[in-house]
Amino acid sequence: MAAPPLPVIVNRSGGTASSLGDELAEQLQDAFAKAGQPIALDLVDGKDIADAVARHAAAPRIAVGGGDGTIASAAQVVAKGSGELAVLPLGTRNHFARQLGVPLDLEGAAALAAKGTARPVDLGDANGRTFINNFSAGAYVDLVHEREQSSLSGVLALAYGSWRALAKLRSRSFALAIDDKRQQIRTPLLFVGNNRYQVADGKPGERDAMDDGMLSAYGVAPLPRTALLAAALRILVAKPRMHRDFVLDELAREVIIEGTGELDIALDGECMRIPLPLTLTVRPKVLAVVQPAPTSD
Repeated sequence: MAAPPLPVIVNRSGGTASSLGDELAEQLQDAFAKAGQPIALDLVDGKDIADAVARHAAAPRIAVGGGDGTIASAAQVVAKGSGELAVLPLGTRNHFARQLGVPLDLEGAAALAAKGTARPVDLGDANGRTFINNFSAGAYVDLVHEREQSSLSGVLALAYGSWRALAKLRSRSFALAIDDKRQQIRTPLLFVGNNRYQVADGKPGERDAMDDGMLSAYGVAPLPRTALLAAALRILVAKPRMHRDFVLDELAREVIIEGTGELDIALDGECMRIPLPLTLTVRPKVLAVVQPAPTSD
């Protein structure tokens, strides 16, 4: 008996997917054919991902292709039911897929989506919005805005955005309640990660687990611009001076940013404005996501 078609929903405008152009559908069909898996392919715009996933909510497994913002939109829908999510890394950076160990080539990702086993992972929540990787406020949001306003592309746009953001860098005050403990900090960059993000020991930006039920909260120290650049370089190579380079380094189950008005933030690299107060929480093991089998030590 033939396997039922696997719903495959792809953000055709994101990262790798858009670069494939008219070849996208054919390459997806070929990749899944090699895995012996028939598919029901749906190529949609990024804004329509959640609706497309919802149309297949009764399916036992859904494969979704795109970047981290696309996968977060799909995860929010899939986590409401009992189905499983398979990730096709067709975005630009694909942090979530890399962290899970999903193959970055289309054939490998399709084979895993067709035959792999799902295991539960945590999701972050920001006032009802799902994030799979992290939340940030401050310098990173400025960097993204500058990059998007540039006429450059790729690495040049990133370099230009970084330079412009650094030139306008300023520290901001945040009133926080971390697991009910209130504190006031000044920082140019507030970061809250879904699970424990490493900043030392040679693992910058990595997570040892995707299901530890915790948020990691970091605030970069409000240093002068030159000292801050040096701190950023130390963090980039995972050799920070924790007590000098950070004013906040905590694990928590809840982080509340208090206040009124609105705050410019980024969730999984997607910029938006969101009202305060903002409550960040972790939802333990609510998403079944297809992953490679764990390796034994």
